[in-house]
Amino acid sequence: QEIVTGLPPFISIVALFVNAKSEEVAQCLNRIPIDILQFHGDETPSYCAQFLSPYMKAIRMQEGVSLSHMAKDYSLASALLLDSYQAGVPGGTGKTFDWSMITDIDKPFILAGGLSVDNVTNAIQQASPYAVDVSGGVEYDKGLKDKIKMQEFMQEVNNG
Repeated sequence: QEIVTGLPPFISIVALFVNAKSEEVAQCLNRIPIDILQFHGDETPSYCAQFLSPYMKAIRMQEGVSLSHMAKDYSLASALLLDSYQAGVPGGTGKTFDWSMITDIDKPFILAGGLSVDNVTNAIQQASPYAVDVSGGVEYDKGLKDKIKMQEFMQEVNNG
């Protein structure tokens, strides 16, 4: 809550949850002015929709995933977040996935998974996402962002 109150205007507040209990999500919504919920676990469409708030749903890209099917299942989602798959890991793997898997999707999507200054321009040109999501690709140590890497990343996004 302290972090949110210190933010400048026009910053969207995203609350990320991984297999959270409904009560935890509701409690956050009651205490913090959240703009969008991000569900990054095994949440069902009905679970995500129950909060009556804008949300995005992370889809772990692996063989057999049908994006058209996922877009229909999560039709109430504002966007899908397409991330790499690793068994037992909900995200933050630092690995990319085969972007040619992104077909048959008529919903805005956010591209995630192993993005860095070295590959984000190509990723944008190949996949044409609505937005990109980066974490580890701009860190100098686990959880610690590198200002220079962030600036370089943004420059490469602009080049895409």
